[in-house]
Amino acid sequence: MAPKPPKIPKRTSIRRITQTGRKLRPKTGESRTEKKPVRDEVVRWVALGGLEEIGRNMMFFEYKDEIIIIDAGLQFPEEETPGIDYIIPNVSYLEPKKQNIKALVITHGHYDHIGAIPYILEKIGNPPIYTTPMSREIILKRQGEFPNSPKPSFEIVKAGENYKLSEHFSVTFFDVVHNIPEGVGMIVHTPIGNIVHPGEFKFDYDMEGKPRGLDTWKWVSKQDIHTLMLDSTGAENPGWSTSERVVEKELEKIFKAAEGRVIVGTFSSLLDRLAEIIKIAERLKKKVAISGYSMKTNIQIAQNLKYIKIQKGTMIPLEEIHKHPDNKIMILATGAQGEPNAALMRIANGEHRHIKIKKSDTLVLSSSVVPGNERGVQTLKDNISRQGATIYHYTMLDIHSSGHAPQEELKTVMRLVKPKFFLPIHGYYFMRWRNAKSAQEVLGLTPEKTIIADNGHVVEFRKNSAPRVTDERLPAFYVMVDGLGVGDVGEIVLRDRLTLSQEGMVVIITTLSRQTGKVLKNPDIISRGFIYLKESQELLNEIRRKIRGIISRIPRHQTLDADYIKSLIRDQIGQFLYNKTKRRPMILPVIIEV
Repeated sequence: MAPKPPKIPKRTSIRRITQTGRKLRPKTGESRTEKKPVRDEVVRWVALGGLEEIGRNMMFFEYKDEIIIIDAGLQFPEEETPGIDYIIPNVSYLEPKKQNIKALVITHGHYDHIGAIPYILEKIGNPPIYTTPMSREIILKRQGEFPNSPKPSFEIVKAGENYKLSEHFSVTFFDVVHNIPEGVGMIVHTPIGNIVHPGEFKFDYDMEGKPRGLDTWKWVSKQDIHTLMLDSTGAENPGWSTSERVVEKELEKIFKAAEGRVIVGTFSSLLDRLAEIIKIAERLKKKVAISGYSMKTNIQIAQNLKYIKIQKGTMIPLEEIHKHPDNKIMILATGAQGEPNAALMRIANGEHRHIKIKKSDTLVLSSSVVPGNERGVQTLKDNISRQGATIYHYTMLDIHSSGHAPQEELKTVMRLVKPKFFLPIHGYYFMRWRNAKSAQEVLGLTPEKTIIADNGHVVEFRKNSAPRVTDERLPAFYVMVDGLGVGDVGEIVLRDRLTLSQEGMVVIITTLSRQTGKVLKNPDIISRGFIYLKESQELLNEIRRKIRGIISRIPRHQTLDADYIKSLIRDQIGQFLYNKTKRRPMILPVIIEV
């Protein structure tokens, strides 16, 4: 049901009246007042993440000395970031301005929108967090894992209501359908006009296939929208969303046909889907056990907020699954993206304490593959299928519906809202480019009115002209979280890790005479991940001869400089090994002076 249009207080226009001097005309004595041109107000907008990746969503608006932030999410590691736990937004621009930050507004409770909060909250001055009860509880639960992070303060919001965040910014929230309860979009009321940030959304459909919630977007269209932002994650996918009703029917068919245990892998935050799966289990008289701390926590939060109602006796501890017949057991598990330490991968690798794969098991992956996780998911499927279990995933059957609107739904919103300008957000460049092209086709907007910006680009919004991407760039590079370290792993460390993982390393230990500078014994060579030493004696002898040659060419009158010798060995042996093998291992020279 669409929210009633809130009564937004009229904005008072404040004019600065400047009295200028009068000039008398010599002949007539008439006076003339010179008018200064009215300066066009400018609102700055910057994304600190989310525009060149999936995740790490964070952006802010800035006007004079006021800043409001929308979302603060994390990004999961990529193949190019080995050993990293998370990637979070760079807030170095905001830190010295934290006294100007008036609000942190959260659209929904997914980690790619809230996961960075414990790491950055103190740095941005612990502003009030405007969000819904569900997101509040998920944020608080996660904050409990960070005792040194400041205690957050919350302003609970409701759809259809207007909240004044500062002197010049206010926000009106509206409900959107995502795959977690209480997702919200918002109209940001700014000095230059109304800007729509829809959060992340899709359309949901009734049993007859009719979309629900269109009235909300019709209401939004009546608010004189200056700029419309739209999530671009599904912008290159044609058509319409698969109805959750269809997904539920397909899942129930699989669960009924399963001979043994059913193991369902999905996102721990996909609470609407999890609620329906538990209902299906209850209809089929199955007991449900959960493997995965985050999933267990989120389901408990949803129960406390009355979003999930579970019959007494449905849920059982994981360690008790052996007490019931296999065909009466359903296991909900995290790790559908192939994460190394999550429940499903531990099950697949035979490392789980309570679950060992049986040939009668049925694995259902009710989630899509997040870009970058393809290899991990493939490994997961391979390892489980080798053990004889049956596997179903979303490309085989309609057992997953994305929470991100595809092309036709995005175009429908564009047609309804009819903004003056369009700014695609969330996703890789091609996704955002495709979204901008759709806006040009549907709305007839020129390319100048569909703005494509990258992370760190400063976009200026004006009342009567198109938003403009300026030449100013703010720091938006990755900040890596590695164990307890935040930001102490930089590009050089990552480059070294990648080199080690791809090319290996060679340690060369050379003993020199402090007096003569000569090599006293054959250099010791240690290889890890590069060559097998026992089978490469000829190459090792060549390396030793090369090192002796490098040392012999150093003038004897020159003072022994260990760092200089190391750099010679590193460069010349590195080039020699590349010429021989076309590989570049990390060279670690060690000089011992005796």
